[in-house]
Amino acid sequence: MATDQEKNKQLLIKLLERPGNGSCVDCGAADPEWASYTLGVFVCQSCSGLHRNISQISKVKSVLLDPWSDAEVEFMATNGNDAAKAKYEQKVPVFYYRPTHRDCQLLREQWIRARYERKEFVCVERQEPYSAGYREGFLWKRGRDNGQFLSRKCILSERDGALKYFNKHDAREPKALMKIHTLNASFQPGKIGQPHGLQVTYLKDNSTRNIFVYHKDGKEMVDWFNAIRAARFHYLQVAFPGAHHADLVPKLTRNYIKEGYMEKTGPKHTEGFKKRWFTMDDRRLMYFKEPLDAYARGEVFIGSKENSYTVLPGLPPSTQGYHWQFGITIVTPDRKFLFTCETEEEQQDWMAAFQGLVNRPMLPQEYAVAAQFKHKP
Repeated sequence: MATDQEKNKQLLIKLLERPGNGSCVDCGAADPEWASYTLGVFVCQSCSGLHRNISQISKVKSVLLDPWSDAEVEFMATNGNDAAKAKYEQKVPVFYYRPTHRDCQLLREQWIRARYERKEFVCVERQEPYSAGYREGFLWKRGRDNGQFLSRKCILSERDGALKYFNKHDAREPKALMKIHTLNASFQPGKIGQPHGLQVTYLKDNSTRNIFVYHKDGKEMVDWFNAIRAARFHYLQVAFPGAHHADLVPKLTRNYIKEGYMEKTGPKHTEGFKKRWFTMDDRRLMYFKEPLDAYARGEVFIGSKENSYTVLPGLPPSTQGYHWQFGITIVTPDRKFLFTCETEEEQQDWMAAFQGLVNRPMLPQEYAVAAQFKHKP
């Protein structure tokens, strides 16, 4: 005869089959095996660890390994993931970033805290830090030349249409003015070496510029990120009147398709290959001497096959001067670009990323970008 514990485990497994319970309530990862028995939600193992940071609100157990009381199972049965979303996500702004299991820990932890601890999406006034259209504060910014992080005053103003930072706290003129219409922000904790590290990029004279910032307070950093998304959303609403929210939200911020080291040669294909850090930002392939450089050494536009762009494995037979053995040739209407990768796996990953772009038909606005693009050696 089944024990109470065995019976409760089977009941919990049945509850996981209910609509909404089959994926983590916080990040969407499939097949959660943990649960918060005080919130009544099912979560993945990774998010269960983040729930332990708010133990005064959420207490977690393994569905399969821990003992469960009848009352706890009953509480899970009367709640569940869909009920929790209805309760804690009533008023999530359309621009607010909802992280997935692929996102960094900071975004996932602050999403959990925003819902259950701060109840930001029940009380709209608590969204003011990223919804007001204006944000001012100090962030640690990496110096372009010496790599040191120094405190810099930053102002994001929707009215001015820009994010600005100032080298001196009492300076009247900003050191840089980043227009909202070209702004992007992406969390890069590993690359920056800070758990709250954010890479902000913008265009100046159709060339990409990077700044790297962080704040010791995780909430502060995620509020900056969502304030940038809010500013971008309101700009795009004006730029594309009548557009559906679902069409605008993917354009607010974007993660890079791929980053990593490859070797490259110059336009004549006679120079020796040099190791460079490459970033694929949608159809812009940029290369830098080092991952944290402020300026790209060059940028290449990757169009579609309809416009005579192709991706080939390997290098032309006469090619010399390379160290890494796994080559890639990008054929554009103007010239061929030659790259090499250190491993076959890296070559395959880059090939897949390039092929994805080449196979995707170009949008009207991408033709405009291509027209002003200058291929750089």
